[in-house]
Amino acid sequence: MENINILSLVIGTLIPTIVGFIYYSKPVAGKAWMESIGMTEEKMQNANMVVLMGVSLLMSFALTFFMVNFCNGHEGEFDTFKHGAAHGLVLTLFVIAPVLITKGLYEQATWKGMLIGVVYWGITMVLIGGTVDAMNHFPA
Repeated sequence: MENINILSLVIGTLIPTIVGFIYYSKPVAGKAWMESIGMTEEKMQNANMVVLMGVSLLMSFALTFFMVNFCNGHEGEFDTFKHGAAHGLVLTLFVIAPVLITKGLYEQATWKGMLIGVVYWGITMVLIGGTVDAMNHFPA
């Protein structure tokens, strides 16, 4: 833990927001996501963006900090984007997808909405894992 690259934490923390802006834009998955959960433009405009972005960044930092430590310890040939991305994919398949799908089933969400969320987190986790593992031993 003493060799954490601060830049990898910053980049990893920003990845969910950056991917979210792209992924949840209307041309990509935003329109389908809004329809799947009954979200309206009016409801979106009423969100407290300071709280939403602040808490989101805090949660992204916690997730990235976990990923830095989860991917750390495999020195040498395993400090690669590909290896970290594999960690992100495994966590998506065996932690994130089961949690989101179970939650969605109890909320009676649509499968489309659940799949949109799982794909978003899959992309995000692959990018965070890959980034922090590749940057693991860059000079801090």
